[in-house]
Amino acid sequence: MSASDTQPATTAPQLRGCPGCGLMQTIPPLIPGVTARCLRCSTILRHNSTHRAEHIIALALTAFVLLVVMCSTDLMTVEKAGITRVAGLFSGPKELVQHNMAVLGGVIVFVTVVAPLCRLIALIYVLVRSREAVPPRHLRRLFAITEQLRPWSMMEVFVFGVFVAYVKLSDLVTISLATGVYALMALTFVLVWIDSTLDREAVWERLDRRSILTPPASGPLVGCEVCGLVSTPHRDASHCPRCGATLHERKPNAIARTWALLIAAVILYVPANYYPVLTVVQLGAGEPSTILGGVRELVSDGMYPLAALVFFASILVPGLKLVGLSIMLVTTQTGRIGRLRDRTRLYHIVRFVGRWSMIDIFMESLLGALVAFGSVVTIQPGMGALAFCAVVILTMFAAETFDPRLMWDAADEAGARMGSSSPKDRFGQLQSYPP
Repeated sequence: MSASDTQPATTAPQLRGCPGCGLMQTIPPLIPGVTARCLRCSTILRHNSTHRAEHIIALALTAFVLLVVMCSTDLMTVEKAGITRVAGLFSGPKELVQHNMAVLGGVIVFVTVVAPLCRLIALIYVLVRSREAVPPRHLRRLFAITEQLRPWSMMEVFVFGVFVAYVKLSDLVTISLATGVYALMALTFVLVWIDSTLDREAVWERLDRRSILTPPASGPLVGCEVCGLVSTPHRDASHCPRCGATLHERKPNAIARTWALLIAAVILYVPANYYPVLTVVQLGAGEPSTILGGVRELVSDGMYPLAALVFFASILVPGLKLVGLSIMLVTTQTGRIGRLRDRTRLYHIVRFVGRWSMIDIFMESLLGALVAFGSVVTIQPGMGALAFCAVVILTMFAAETFDPRLMWDAADEAGARMGSSSPKDRFGQLQSYPP
């Protein structure tokens, strides 16, 4: 076992293309715990973790066990009028299937079970086998898949959905938490720990020990969108030599594809807020409730923190995504030069908060599964939830499709036409951090 496997080490110098603005720059050696940011837009380029590979493997194994426990045990138990109901992770999706919303149930199962499970299994396998003298080549593609699944693993969002459901049910029924909820909370903590401490570039370096500082001398330099390796694409070999992903100087048709996804999300945003997301029927009486109506009910009941959380996740965040993506698209197409750093930060915010709107979807699936007491009290999911889920997914795809580097390119071209110094002229094509 080498020293690099037993303790965190100082990284080697590395050539990287910033995913936020496209500037090529050299990251100097980093000691453990140090983060490198882009000189131009402040996007994080690398964080040298203080955790060894063995720690990440142990955390991933712990998360796997907790996920199995959560899936195989109950989350909540409710009682009303002498009737008891229990709900596990799959109870909500089953209830949605019975209400002809199988697609929505499938989405919930994917983001709470399939994506986290596949990601954990693949991560454990990659980290264990990456310690071999010559790691198998297929590990690179497998690790790329784990990174692509990361935005769709929504355990930290699901735990908030469970919390909101618990608070909302406290006035309707007698409710108690079961083993699965405690496993879910522990699982969420461990997954966040893994995401914050895993040095992904260190894993790539163990999987492929080629030079990461000196790319081929001739031809344009292109940074891989999956693994970050800077290389020179050739006409007959336009794939990354490390992970096999197709190389693009910029994401193909990014503007048109993002506009298409954004327009579809805006269209679905209307029925998502017009149609009810759930209906509470108590003693034979009740009325449908929209997303905004649910917030008003929480305010009227004095649950102000919970109302603020639901308002932020279900109303403010979707609006922010739609407006933010529109601003970035319009300013890119018009070649606006100003506030490039702020727009790049806006992109990272939109990309990060996108999945948090699923809180409302998770809550509604649990409510429908738990509260089904015939004429006493019943909660039924509404079609607005399906439209709202589609809005969340479309805006997540739109954020992934958009290329923030195009904002800097457009500003550079506009500055050249006006005869002024562009952002790229001020910073140079290749920059290094000071020692």
